[in-house]
Amino acid sequence: MVTVLGHRSHTEAVLMQSRAGDQWNEYQAKKIRMDNLSVTVDLLAMEPTINAAAADTKRHEYEAHIEKWNEDLAKEQEKAREFESEVTKAEAKASRYDLGEALLQIAVVLCSITLFTRKRAYFLLGLSLGAAGLIVAVSALLIH
Repeated sequence: MVTVLGHRSHTEAVLMQSRAGDQWNEYQAKKIRMDNLSVTVDLLAMEPTINAAAADTKRHEYEAHIEKWNEDLAKEQEKAREFESEVTKAEAKASRYDLGEALLQIAVVLCSITLFTRKRAYFLLGLSLGAAGLIVAVSALLIH
């Protein structure tokens, strides 16, 4: 069960990392469009024109788009950072599950050695490591 939970946590981390990357790509695309439009607005202000009213109307329209994209960029950045924090949480959970799994596997081996050697020390050490493995694995559930 600990192994399955560990695999699921690793999968969740990979999926969240992919979502964060997609979100940063969206941010970058909007940033590029906004920068391109800013250059266009600057060029409109410098270029002589026959119809100043039409150029002014377009400039105001472009400035409204730029302002909207500025707001969108902040939202995109916030979403991407949320996904990144989810990645960090999933990786922390996965690490604890992995450690718990390793301790449980070592505990099984030590308890198996007891069957061959008939020494109680291996059994007690195996039980101790098994308990530690369970505690570490359960502690992954406390990460939020």
